[in-house]
Order: sequence, then C-alpha cells, then structure tokens
Amino acid sequence: MEGFITLAICAGAILLAFLVSIIARSVRQIYQYERGVVFQLGKYLKTLDPGLRFVIPILQEIRKVDMRIKTADIPRQEVMTRDNIPLLINAVVYFKVISPEDVIIKIEDHMFAVRQYTQAALRDVIGNSEMDFVLTEREQIADSIKKIVDSETSGWGVDVEAIKIQEVELPAEMKRAMAKQAEAERERRAMIINSQGELSASENLRQAAENLAMTPGALHLRTLQTIRDIASDPSEKIVLFVPSDLGGPMSAILGGKK
Repeated sequence: MEGFITLAICAGAILLAFLVSIIARSVRQIYQYERGVVFQLGKYLKTLDPGLRFVIPILQEIRKVDMRIKTADIPRQEVMTRDNIPLLINAVVYFKVISPEDVIIKIEDHMFAVRQYTQAALRDVIGNSEMDFVLTEREQIADSIKKIVDSETSGWGVDVEAIKIQEVELPAEMKRAMAKQAEAERERRAMIINSQGELSASENLRQAAENLAMTPGALHLRTLQTIRDIASDPSEKIVLFVPSDLGGPMSAILGGKK
C-alpha cells in the first residue's frame, strides 16, 4: 500500500511538472516595441499585439519581431564616378519593420538584405554621377539611394527612414590638385581685389586733381598745408619751394640769354 501511494505521489508530481511546463510554454509576453507572428502547424495564423498572450504548445509557435528603428552601417568601399574618379565612401541607413509577417515569411535576414541592397544602390548612384556633384550634393545623392532601396524593401515589410552619406574621401593626388586649385583661386581673388582698390584710388586722385585745378588758389592752399606738415617734422633736411607761377618768367629770362 505504501508503495502504491509513493508511486501515485511521483506520478502526480510528474503530471504537475508537465502541466506547469505546458502553461509556461503557452504564456508569452510581448513588449511594446515587438509584435508576435504566430504559426500553426507551420502556417501563418495571425500577428499578436503587445501584452500577455497565449499560444497552444506544440501546435503553435510564435516569432517575435522588433519594430524599432534600426541602424545599419554601410562599410567603406571604393566607387568609380562617371568621370573616372575613385572615391572612398561609407554611409548609414535607418530603417524599421512595418509588416512583421512579411519580414518573417518573405526574407530570411532583413537586416543583412537591407545592408547589401543599400551598398549596391550606392555604387549604382555614385557611378552615374560626377565627382563634383557627389561632393556638393550629398543630400540629393542620399535621397536617390533611399528611393531605390525603399522601392525594393517595401515588399519585404521594411520601410527605409533615411540614408546618410558619412564620408567621401578623395585620392591623395586629387586632394593635392584641388588644394593647388583652391590656392590659385584665392590668389586670383586677391589680385582682383587689389586692382579694384588701385582703380578706385586712382579715380579718387583724378577727381581730386580736377577739383584742385578748377578752384583758384586751391593748389596754393594745398602747397601751404604740405609745407606745414613738413615743418612739423623735426628733420635736418632743407626743402626749397618754387612757386609755380615763376615758370613763365624764368623761361623768358633763360630764353633771352640765349
């Protein structure tokens, strides 16, 4: 009798453990940022929202999908532009899942697929653009890549939020050539500014000379101001000023002597 009781207790304990295991496997918790894709006997059944959910063990299986925005780095790669300039470019893509069942059913690894497709689209867009356009229109290049990638990944249940080109590196010889070009451009602008300054100064001098010539006594007044400025300088030089109106008589005297 005691053996039977012991056997019954063991059987009850095993049954209780089995029931606890079944219940534990049937209760699944889905977080706010997740969705649960339920398969019944291998076929898609439904998609569960966040909360405490129940599934039938053995018959049903649940696959959780993260709905948050993810970031994928596009490794640096050498891309040849349309004008045959090799550029080293890397980028980053931001995307999120919008259809959990499609991400599970239609694609094996959606993160790897998005990364590879973006890398291929980047090569295509850069290859059809010239170097100057790539350097100055990064946003437009990124938008073109986004449209190409988004048109394909939408069928996988993925939405591309944004693509950013992080770095564009030029070859060393191209950097030196662009530096020389920039230096030559700066020198050219400096020469233009200097020449414009000289032209403006000469125009002002011309106008000043015309004004002095048109005003009687203005030249003498200017001469007196110059004498005053020289006299204020304590130097040992002796400066003799000859009035300009003496030129006529001196010429006549010299001519008479001849």
